[in-house]
Amino acid sequence: MIRRGNRALESLKAIVIATLTLIASGHAFAQHTPSLPLHCIDLAGALLPPASIGLPTNGALVQSAAMIPATATGNLNGDFCRLTGVIRAQSAGTPDIRFEVNLPSRWNGRALQFGGGGYSGVVVTGTGPMPFSPDRAPLARGYATFGDDSGHNGTSSEANFGLLEEAVTNFGYAHLKKAHDVALALITLGYGRPPEHMYFAGGSTGGREGYTVIQRYPDDYDGVIANSPALNFSGVRLIGVVVGQHEYRTPGGYLSPQLLEHVYERVMQVCDALDGAADGIISDVESCRAKEPEIIDSLRCPAQDQADRQQANDDCLTPPQIATLTSLRDGLRLPYALAWNTDSYRGYNVFQGTRFTSMLGLAHSPQRLSQPGFVSNGYLYAQGDAYLKYFITHDPTFDSTNFDVMHPGRYRERLFTLSTTIGAMNPDISRYIARGGKLITLQGLADEVISPNQTIAYYQALMGRYGEERVDSFMRLYMVPGYQHGNGVFIPSVDLLGALDDWVTHGSAPETLFATDIAQATNGRTRPLCRYPAFPRYLGKGNMNRATNFTCVMPQ
Repeated sequence: MIRRGNRALESLKAIVIATLTLIASGHAFAQHTPSLPLHCIDLAGALLPPASIGLPTNGALVQSAAMIPATATGNLNGDFCRLTGVIRAQSAGTPDIRFEVNLPSRWNGRALQFGGGGYSGVVVTGTGPMPFSPDRAPLARGYATFGDDSGHNGTSSEANFGLLEEAVTNFGYAHLKKAHDVALALITLGYGRPPEHMYFAGGSTGGREGYTVIQRYPDDYDGVIANSPALNFSGVRLIGVVVGQHEYRTPGGYLSPQLLEHVYERVMQVCDALDGAADGIISDVESCRAKEPEIIDSLRCPAQDQADRQQANDDCLTPPQIATLTSLRDGLRLPYALAWNTDSYRGYNVFQGTRFTSMLGLAHSPQRLSQPGFVSNGYLYAQGDAYLKYFITHDPTFDSTNFDVMHPGRYRERLFTLSTTIGAMNPDISRYIARGGKLITLQGLADEVISPNQTIAYYQALMGRYGEERVDSFMRLYMVPGYQHGNGVFIPSVDLLGALDDWVTHGSAPETLFATDIAQATNGRTRPLCRYPAFPRYLGKGNMNRATNFTCVMPQ
């Protein structure tokens, strides 16, 4: 049975308009079985009018339609119809939204929308596997899949589209609805019926997008996988600016990669075995947090040496360097509110096993570039700097080292507006819960880009609003020890889509999951993925590389 609310019914009504338009333009479709889109190539050149899309556009065009045979080089997805096209922008100078829709010959009756990453800018094709999933790509499993570029062209690191208001709105939320409605129309035309279930899956920016569709378009989706979600988008950009100011405006505030690695190694010495296993993974984060004062004291430079220390000495921390790390640990507490009364950004697990020497970590250079780079000046700071230049001030020459995050002055209103447009901190998801939608979120406790504590805080806010029983009825949160933002000492591979689909279609709610480590050095070991707040603890005997020798326990 298709569970659809009034909004979705309006979308289906719009499909009729689209179908009539296609027929009127000479695109007639013979009868065919729902499992095989026989007339794939006939969709080339098809026009979908603005009325078929739930947000304002100038309509959509299918630019290409091709049947990809199972025998095509590199194709592991079986026979499928590949559709590419554009959703026309309304404002002059705003890029169109480019999209791709894939219709498998052997359709399972379900559809999956893929989220983007970073600032997107490239079409998410939907033909590949889900990140960190061990099984075949969803398309190969029979899902109709689709994705888009979020409404601008470029790389995932380019923020200059922030100068274009319609492009910002598209990136924030509008592209999700527009691509959904276009894909739904094409899927329905291709198979003669709409999908039984519509899912969404993404991580980081895609994770934020997952929460966005739950909050804004709850009638359009039956299940969502939203991993490592950038929920508080303005918050993570602002904390990046603050950390960069500590590194480059405060004398002595910069920490070299060697010193950051020394901090990480000291944390591992103190906390690795707290979960019963000396395995390179800190699982008992709360017990490690209790040891934070002794860790910092053991890393502090002797007082008599602090005045003369040079950056080349990488075996202890000076007061300015400790201040840089504690600003990252403490997060932000703003004296004003962003959208949905958000006035903080929770800090990172700096002294609980997060490795800030990664490519997405802190600065690798003591010199600030005029255009800060992700590696040279740190991912958080470079992204925060670009956000201020292109999204907030609209001034590509703006000096972010002088921006007062606590007192943004004339930019405060702009910060609020953007946090509404791009952020996903709205705690009111009553409609999604009421209609039976499901949500799975997975994130690393050692994430160096999106603070795991911000995700936990949103989850706790849901618990406070709806109560444990109701939250358990629709949501599962898995916080993964040792996992960072796509890398780490433990990188989980687990079939989240299978777990979500089983929950939606059969009511089988996932509990403890089992993940295989795909980190190069430890590939193949397994661990239980425990429902938050539980964590995996070693039973004290047996092979530490086998999940069966661990149990999920609650923190003390």
